[in-house]
Amino acid sequence: MNAWVLLALAIVCEIAGTSLLKASAGFSKPAFGMASMACYGLCFWLLAFAFTRIPMGIAYAIWSGVGVVAVAVIGWLVFRQSINLYQAGFIALTLIGTTGLYLTTPPEADVKEEIVQ
Repeated sequence: MNAWVLLALAIVCEIAGTSLLKASAGFSKPAFGMASMACYGLCFWLLAFAFTRIPMGIAYAIWSGVGVVAVAVIGWLVFRQSINLYQAGFIALTLIGTTGLYLTTPPEADVKEEIVQ
């Protein structure tokens, strides 16, 4: 499967996991907490496969950046958390940066495995 698709699926799982974690209300609602952990597990499994074809720094930056933006928007829309103008601007900068990383990375960048000793 295409590494970028795996990365996108990992992002979706991370966003779902974080949203479910908030919905668990500090694990006082165990079903949401367990679903959150399952989403995170799947997220990291998919992210590990994406790392085999996309440079780790690029993949992680995109994963975390898109996740931050999406969770902030979900927090605002679903959980009614406030975002001021400055915060919205910095969230936009995060989205611009992650889009730039995606657009400047080859579709299937070859990752050379290096053994660190």
